[in-house]
Amino acid sequence: MFENHNFRAAVAHIAPVYLDPMASAEKAVSAIAEAAKNGAELVAFSESYLPGFPVWAAIHSPVKSYEFFTQYLEASVFANGPEVAIIRKAAARHGVIVSLGISERNPNSVGGLWNSNLLIDESGRILNHHRKLVPTFYEKLTWDQGDGAGLKVSNTSLGRIGNLICGENTNPLSRYSLIAQAEQVHISSYPPIWPTRPPSESGNYDNKAANLIRAASHSFEAKCFGVVVAGCFDAQATEIVSGGDASLMQMLDECPRAPSFFVDPTGTQIGDSLTDEGIGYADIDLAKCIEPKRFHDVAAGYNRFDIYDLKVNRRRAVPITFDTDTTVPDVSGCDLDESEATQ
Repeated sequence: MFENHNFRAAVAHIAPVYLDPMASAEKAVSAIAEAAKNGAELVAFSESYLPGFPVWAAIHSPVKSYEFFTQYLEASVFANGPEVAIIRKAAARHGVIVSLGISERNPNSVGGLWNSNLLIDESGRILNHHRKLVPTFYEKLTWDQGDGAGLKVSNTSLGRIGNLICGENTNPLSRYSLIAQAEQVHISSYPPIWPTRPPSESGNYDNKAANLIRAASHSFEAKCFGVVVAGCFDAQATEIVSGGDASLMQMLDECPRAPSFFVDPTGTQIGDSLTDEGIGYADIDLAKCIEPKRFHDVAAGYNRFDIYDLKVNRRRAVPITFDTDTTVPDVSGCDLDESEATQ
């Protein structure tokens, strides 16, 4: 399990070119090159980095957001699309593992989207394709429910890496499903802002505090390292999402910005912590995952499997399956005359 492996991890705390997935992918390629030059072997990008987070769903009523949804749908990407392909090639070119958040188009529906994350290895191969199980709050107006197929910890050259998207890090069963697969590095991906109150009211969601609590809790319970990555919400995105409305622009500007940071297996922050755009780094020593396991190892001796029993369905959800009897010749395209048809 590579318990003694040391490596440098990077968080790409950068803004996508909002609603321009190819330009955003090219920006990601540059970030991968820079991080690799600085010694990073793992580079993580934010939730729905391609093509940006759908903040418009929070600040516009559903009956006034059809145009936003249509634009967002058209800017979203297929998991095997050209935008993902150039990022995969960059991972292979620089020999790094990449975690990438995407708004994924559904190949079975012209109007279906998922909030997804791809883990790409240093050869450019997709190791894991996770779709967020439950969209959070107003995300339900944009994304559909995912499935358990991506609840996997991938065995990589850097160790065993798992990922959950945003609010999934609040779900103890999802987190435990990764802990029980010997997770050593946990990547949490988040949006840049999370508006929940108009500017005239106080009490907007404090994503900085919430994300730190969740990251520290999971790393402390799993005895793993945490890589927490959020995006940036820049002036261009603010202009697009607000539609130029001054009050909405004020709301977006006043929203707390989510940071990107790292935690060790005790839940203590290590390395860089960013709120301004840039790339942050931390050096990770997987040997530090071992000693805390002697205290509380909920995937082994500090659990009661005779009392608790968790079953996870990891089948990929599909809208339809077709049964075909291959023993009968297919004559669906043949023209039969009347005499043949009555025999």
